[in-house]
Amino acid sequence: MKQKATVLGIDLAKRVFHLVGMNETGHVVLKKRLTREALLPFIAQLSPVIIGMEACGGAHYWARRFRGYGHTVKLIAPQFVKPYVKSNKNDPADAEAICEAVMRPTMRFVPMKEVEQQDLQSFHRARERVVKARTALVNEIRGLAMEDGLVFPQSITKLRHTFAATLEAEQDKLTPLSAELFRQLYDEFGTLEKRLAYYNEKIAAICAAHPVCQRLGTIPGIGPLTATALVAAVSDASHFKNGRQFAAWIGLVPRQHSTGGKARLLGLSKRGDVYLRTLLVHGARATLRWVGLKTDRRSQWVRSLRERRGKNKAAVAVANKNARIVWALLTTDEVYTAEHAVA
Repeated sequence: MKQKATVLGIDLAKRVFHLVGMNETGHVVLKKRLTREALLPFIAQLSPVIIGMEACGGAHYWARRFRGYGHTVKLIAPQFVKPYVKSNKNDPADAEAICEAVMRPTMRFVPMKEVEQQDLQSFHRARERVVKARTALVNEIRGLAMEDGLVFPQSITKLRHTFAATLEAEQDKLTPLSAELFRQLYDEFGTLEKRLAYYNEKIAAICAAHPVCQRLGTIPGIGPLTATALVAAVSDASHFKNGRQFAAWIGLVPRQHSTGGKARLLGLSKRGDVYLRTLLVHGARATLRWVGLKTDRRSQWVRSLRERRGKNKAAVAVANKNARIVWALLTTDEVYTAEHAVA
């Protein structure tokens, strides 16, 4: 019975896993409920099969383990599995739906991440959390200070440089308790700044030692942070047919709602990795500041676009262009050249 299954769907969980196996004709020939400790021994004794899982927490870890036993592992985005769930949702039904989805010839799969990529991505996630914590802390400091008649600028850089001096100059407006509170908050701000500096230095060092990151870093608007985030997120760029598909995966193309042969394009689709899209758009905004001082083809194109469509749409267009260039560099050994940037 086990050997007849050619496709195995696994509904991942923390402790208990549900497995459903199907043969070549799509009939269910295997149903199992296994604990975490029993899952690997069971998979190890199976003949090579296609194993499908949703791309959720822990999926890449299990995919690497199953691959080590000679199985072909395919990860599917959860939204692509949901249409195949019949009737009520439960774990066995989810595992069966995964089997159904894996067997579809037009299904799109999520590339498996290696350990190094997950480590780098985890580093980015930790840094992002520190950035959000710093922003929340600065907003709290500004809000509390305003209640005591102190006004700090929105810029984090300006706050960093003026906080201590402002507290000293406006000391008469503060009670001993509020003065102590602001000193504690400023110490917390300094701690977050040091942690963020550590993450930035580490990411810069990783970028400097990684040849692919170095090539991506030559694209205007892409620095060490964006380059390492792209390498961590994209396992194999060849899974995308072209640069436009890669840009669409990041969510940098219009959302479409067409019918009756009439094309209707809306705002950005905003699909895919929000973090990657944010970095690419912010990098594009940075390049807009300097295009007026340059005369190369790319700068002329960006300058013309900004004049016609405004800076916001121009920034998204540059981010889209950069995403396509990134795909070209990831799928080849070529190096970025400004002459072909707007080809």
